[in-house]
Amino acid sequence: MKNLFFIISLFFCLSAVVLSQPVIVDEVVAVLGDKKVLYSDVQDMLMQIKQQSNVSVNENTRCTVLEELMIQKLMINQAELDSIIVTETQVEMEMDQRMNYFINQIGSEEKLEEYFGKSIIEIRNDLRTDVRDQLLANNMRGNVTQGITVTPSEVRAFFRSLPADSLPYINAEFEYNQITVYPKSTEEANFEARRKLLEIRERVLNGENFVTLAVVYSEDEGSAIRGGDIGWFTKAELDPEYAKVAFSLKPGAISKIVESSFGLHLIQLVEKTDDRVHTRHILIKPNITSDIKEQTLVRLDSIVNLVKTDSLTFSEAATLFSEDVETKINGGQVVNPARGGSRFRMDEFQPEEYTIISNLEVGEISDPYQSVDTKGNLVYKVLWLKNRTQPHVANLKDDYATFMQSALQKKESEIINEWVEDKIKSTYVKISDRYNSCTMNLEGWPNMNVANSR
Repeated sequence: MKNLFFIISLFFCLSAVVLSQPVIVDEVVAVLGDKKVLYSDVQDMLMQIKQQSNVSVNENTRCTVLEELMIQKLMINQAELDSIIVTETQVEMEMDQRMNYFINQIGSEEKLEEYFGKSIIEIRNDLRTDVRDQLLANNMRGNVTQGITVTPSEVRAFFRSLPADSLPYINAEFEYNQITVYPKSTEEANFEARRKLLEIRERVLNGENFVTLAVVYSEDEGSAIRGGDIGWFTKAELDPEYAKVAFSLKPGAISKIVESSFGLHLIQLVEKTDDRVHTRHILIKPNITSDIKEQTLVRLDSIVNLVKTDSLTFSEAATLFSEDVETKINGGQVVNPARGGSRFRMDEFQPEEYTIISNLEVGEISDPYQSVDTKGNLVYKVLWLKNRTQPHVANLKDDYATFMQSALQKKESEIINEWVEDKIKSTYVKISDRYNSCTMNLEGWPNMNVANSR
């Protein structure tokens, strides 16, 4: 069975490369609801497959690419009909991840700008629509497959269905725990941050432009370049303190200073509905002095010393002292956000963790190091390498979680295929005659042949 979303995923992962390619004379080759697939979309994907993968490009590939693009557009069309929301913050977070990937691949922001002949801001703007559409499609796919699970017997059946010579070779994987401690800002630093925000607020109230001041002063890099605009959010999606104030404002009004888990804010309400607000903000974080940083490192060292002298296990120390609420309840166990479970391949680590983990032996604890959490706050960590597997041919005993995930993906793919075939019946679909010779994997496409099996 073909993975119907492999090439589309490949395309979006490499979509920035398209920005440097010559413009293709365009035409609409498919319409799904009010969404269009362009000839250039198909050609761009084929170009990326040729340049970036070992997939053979032929007439069948062209047809598969078209079908996958049509599925993507069908999902986007339905997501909009169902009022599925993608927030500006979600888009920006995804953009940040992709830009970091591209920068890591090419070496630096300067090299990336030189390669594309565009500034980082221009590259991000070129990617924004594609990112938003992919997130919409992903959310729609998540709605379709919500609640789908696999039983142990289904996992075993899936494993038995795989030919022995097709079992994957599993590279070394790592499990690790962490203890995190946040340096606390002083009263003086808090006072100074508030004084700075009060001055900015006074300038806004005296007629200066909030957007301009956000660009100049806000420490939220993701929104500062957009004048502090973070887009639409529900209450549940915002920090509670931020949400409470944002929903109390009138359009155009400027808040007093708001303290959240991100730092200190001035909030300007752009517009709102009963359940969502569109806001701008200026974020200022209290300065962390070198003395406070040193004290935090000393504290973390003392926690590690308790473990090294056998007063506590690392998991016990994490439960007692770690300040990361997501991991401390599990003794500091870090969960892989991409695949679930606790195992990480080396290519799944953040750069700083990669360097540290690669130099640890099983049972060894790292030196404390400085990092930044998902909210942009300074944090200090120590890591403990809990386990490292050896490279091996996959088997059900050692790699049950891997096969469970594969079996789940197969089941979800089948559910999605059924959803697509059903949705085609109630959606306007028009495909260019130039693709009449294509044989598709799914049934229901107008004027298309259907493969005998999937």
